[in-house]
Amino acid sequence: MRHFMQNLGKAMLLPIVALPAAGILFRISAEDLLDWPLVQAAGAIFNNIDILIAIGIAMGLAKTKDRGIPALTGYLAISILSEGLSIMNPDLDMSVFGGVLSGLIAAFIYNRFKDTRLPNMFSFFGGEKFPITMIIVTMIPVTGISALLWPYAQQGIDSLAQGLAGLGALGIFIFGFLNRFLLPFGLHHVLNTYIYFGLGSYETESGEIVTGEITRFLNGDPTAGYFLGGFFVVMIFGVPAIALAITKAAKKKKKEETKALMSSGTLTSIVAGLTEPVEFTFLFTSPLLYFIHSVYAGLAGATLYLLDIRIGFSWGGSVIDYALNLGLSDRGLLLIAVGLVFGVLYYITFYTIIVKKNIKLVGREDDREFSEEREDKEKELELSHGHYEYMAKKLLQNIGGKDNLVDYENCMTRLRLVVKDATIVDEEKIKQTGAHGVVKIDDEHVQIVIGPEVSNVFQEFKKHVEQ
Repeated sequence: MRHFMQNLGKAMLLPIVALPAAGILFRISAEDLLDWPLVQAAGAIFNNIDILIAIGIAMGLAKTKDRGIPALTGYLAISILSEGLSIMNPDLDMSVFGGVLSGLIAAFIYNRFKDTRLPNMFSFFGGEKFPITMIIVTMIPVTGISALLWPYAQQGIDSLAQGLAGLGALGIFIFGFLNRFLLPFGLHHVLNTYIYFGLGSYETESGEIVTGEITRFLNGDPTAGYFLGGFFVVMIFGVPAIALAITKAAKKKKKEETKALMSSGTLTSIVAGLTEPVEFTFLFTSPLLYFIHSVYAGLAGATLYLLDIRIGFSWGGSVIDYALNLGLSDRGLLLIAVGLVFGVLYYITFYTIIVKKNIKLVGREDDREFSEEREDKEKELELSHGHYEYMAKKLLQNIGGKDNLVDYENCMTRLRLVVKDATIVDEEKIKQTGAHGVVKIDDEHVQIVIGPEVSNVFQEFKKHVEQ
């Protein structure tokens, strides 16, 4: 189950990639900003998130390198489900859950039937094409069953949404805490998907029903955004304060090196809304600090709720999204004051614990000599280096080479690997290439934390694997 949920979270990340550009364009073209009606078409991304999720899950869980047919299988699955529900009961809307169900079934059908051989006269429809036929046949009864069962499930989901929202500050605290706490395992995307795109409903002025905190907020729902505001506090103030604490606690002779590393992580968090480059410098060295970080993330959202500060985003809690969505917020400027308070809280807590407990974070490691196997060029590699080809080559070597590699993928900041034997993965040498850290989920699943430049490293890694 852990492996499945982790892979599901990774697959759900694929459609999220479409949100940044769509959200920013949708927001700046709104009537209260630039008033560009045509550009409002970018909002179609949010209105069709169930389709994107179905395609993303089908692609992500398919056991193949070529994701084209799995993507088509996922699209066919959600299309039949949506059309069938509309025929059976126009009031039914499975929303994001329909996308998840369709994607899961599509992935299963593809993996189960992609190698099917048919008689010669039907051979054109066999092999990898056969799942296309099977998904159509499969989704018709699935749609019929869904039409019978979903009304009860819909009532349960509505109760869950109302219950979570009804918990007020406590519900928001729980969400914020779990969002950070589950991040190392890649499972936070599963939680986010429901909150972002499934929680609550709102009828727009045009009569359209939209669901989810992000979509409702962008469409003017005055009750949406409370589950989202805490991210601004964490990404604009909290993570930079952590980086400052780590820098100040660094040994004198390592302070400049630590400062460069933390400055890069701070900028990434503030501008891009990506916190992992900083978080993974202390996650494994001090789980206590990461637990405190998760608690503070929950407290940030709960505090904003108690102060009646409401603001949302289209992508994440970056300063860009804050500026773009300030006009739709309630008391949004007050978030800066709250953020500063939390920044001080983060800094004092982290600095005190790091120093008092002498936690060996970056900049505080014990001095040691490099092993003889380590080449001089590797000593100079840092997070901000541009030696992507060289880094990819060494990463492949230090995970045990092609013979130990089963599958590989990347998300926004990590190289995600499936290997035959994780015990032979050399963590020390991988970190020497400039990677932030190595996460061994189990004996087969390994994640290498690289940062926002992971896509560049991945492209070079892929070339070496395919040579």
